[in-house]
Amino acid sequence: MSEPRLEPLKRVLKNDGLEAVALVPGPNFRRLFGRDFHLMERPLIVIVPASGDPVAIVPHLELASFSELGFPGKVFSWQDETGYANAFAAAAEALPNLKSSNRFGLEAQRMRVFEQMALATAFPDARFVDAHAGISSIRLRKTPDEIELLKEAIRISEAALEATLKTVRTGQSETEINGQLIRQLFDHGADGLAFDPIVAAGRNAAEPHAVSRDDYRIKSGDALLIDFGGSWRGFSADITRTFFVSQVLDDHRALYETVLAANQRGRETARAGITASDVDDAVQTVLEDSNFAKYAVHKTGHGLGLDIHEAPQIMRGNQQILEAGMVFTIEPGLYKTNECGVRIEDNVAVTDSGIECLTSFPRDLRIIG
Repeated sequence: MSEPRLEPLKRVLKNDGLEAVALVPGPNFRRLFGRDFHLMERPLIVIVPASGDPVAIVPHLELASFSELGFPGKVFSWQDETGYANAFAAAAEALPNLKSSNRFGLEAQRMRVFEQMALATAFPDARFVDAHAGISSIRLRKTPDEIELLKEAIRISEAALEATLKTVRTGQSETEINGQLIRQLFDHGADGLAFDPIVAAGRNAAEPHAVSRDDYRIKSGDALLIDFGGSWRGFSADITRTFFVSQVLDDHRALYETVLAANQRGRETARAGITASDVDDAVQTVLEDSNFAKYAVHKTGHGLGLDIHEAPQIMRGNQQILEAGMVFTIEPGLYKTNECGVRIEDNVAVTDSGIECLTSFPRDLRIIG
């Protein structure tokens, strides 16, 4: 009897010519089984063959939690004191058709080396291949329920940002503002953080992935870039807004207005039936035609869902066709080294008639503090 939860993955196996795939805890695992486990020193792996039932290798201390999944195959557990080698060997014996040379797909961007080595010992004739893109494709198109979870994560995040901005004053450090933002996220209902927030002021805002400083006090005229997101039931927001403290210089205003125009062009361009490359090209053209072209350093965006960065990648050269249900970011930025950086990031969902912008936080230039 087939397991409905595994049907999307079984189609990937067939389409990609794979005899099996191995999953470790993470977004793909959660998408299939409804919950996740921590990646740690104890390997937990599910092997799904193209035909037949899956098997799982599970640390003994996780057995009670794993039993709640209603897993439709055999489970081989192991204890810390005896190690996991025998559990891997037993799993291989339960899958005799995989003992010969077969294409075995791995989540190459997720699985650790020691986990692959354990599989290689248990399946010495397997040909391991990178199947990350194919496996992750099961998450490309979000269901209506998943989009509602994303909307709630975004609603929480936007409310937390507004509450945080009301407390910002000159003389605060980036880490103080960061701490306030995190408190507000949980106070407004987040059940986790999408990632460590980026709160960057002045010259630090010109670093796309800046680290908040505790030894810099924000001052009048600084740009204040905040990139953050709260999580709700596994789904996360990813929002960036850039503000100015007390005043804004004319050159920085022009920088901001250019990024805003690029963001708007991306939201106007995105729709089902065009490619991810088409969206990025539209956005990058706005930046390239401006006086600030040399300050553009990254693509337009990335997919968003159970993972913060997933397919589709919104970049030139990616000919993936956008389809209804896909969710991604539109986040153009300009970064004037050692002076100022601006990024404006929205989360959008592709619909049959265009896009729905899931973020609603105002984009117009805002002076705070």
